[in-house]
Amino acid sequence: MDLNLKGKRAIVTGASKGIGFSCAQALAAEGAEVLIVSRDGRRLSAAREKLGDRVRTFVADLSKVDEREKLAAAHPAPDILVNNAGAIPGGSIFDIDLARWQEAWSLKVFGYIHLTQLYMKGMTERRAGTIVNIIGLAGVSPRWDYVCGAAGNAALIAFTKALGGKSPDFGVRVVGINPASTRTDRIIELSKARARQKYGDDARWEEFLQGLPFNRAAEPEEIANLTAMLASDRLAYVSGTVIDVDGGVQYR
Repeated sequence: MDLNLKGKRAIVTGASKGIGFSCAQALAAEGAEVLIVSRDGRRLSAAREKLGDRVRTFVADLSKVDEREKLAAAHPAPDILVNNAGAIPGGSIFDIDLARWQEAWSLKVFGYIHLTQLYMKGMTERRAGTIVNIIGLAGVSPRWDYVCGAAGNAALIAFTKALGGKSPDFGVRVVGINPASTRTDRIIELSKARARQKYGDDARWEEFLQGLPFNRAAEPEEIANLTAMLASDRLAYVSGTVIDVDGGVQYR
């Protein structure tokens, strides 16, 4: 199916690896012109080499207000914004001090909110544009050992629904995706944190991936394919929706 994304301008944050990289790959494969953003210039350049000529790079630490503003000033008018950058640590309320909590939220929670503020105004003036927020299943299935991420994700789910309910009045769509366990470096890091907390041994991290639906974690490409669909006008009547991609695990 042609998603009619040829020539569309897309920005994907946190795109040097994992889900963000796969989102950029999926959008570029559909003919979009993609800007990938990350704080790691070396890794970003390596990603660009793999992704091809439709992709450009922008190095920015999106946990910082001025870096987000620099991105918006340099690339002010995307058709698609994919908010994906974030690395909230695992742990309980006793494991994460306030400074680390604030640091984590400055990238994922406030980063998403601020970039949406910076880009949505132009989209409403043009009466066109789509924002896709890659959030996380912990926002609807919160856990003690991922409390910082669960609370942040829950906030972003509410944020997405609130904006997406009103944004069609301005010709703009805001949607979200909640990936469950996805086969990336990130899931390994979080599983190791859970193993340290429960067993005192991060070598037992794989035990937390046992018993998943279909006997596997989700693939980054599966999240990316849904992102491309949601960003396209093939799903032009979808706004304010946050889709759980979890193989049904929350109901097991």
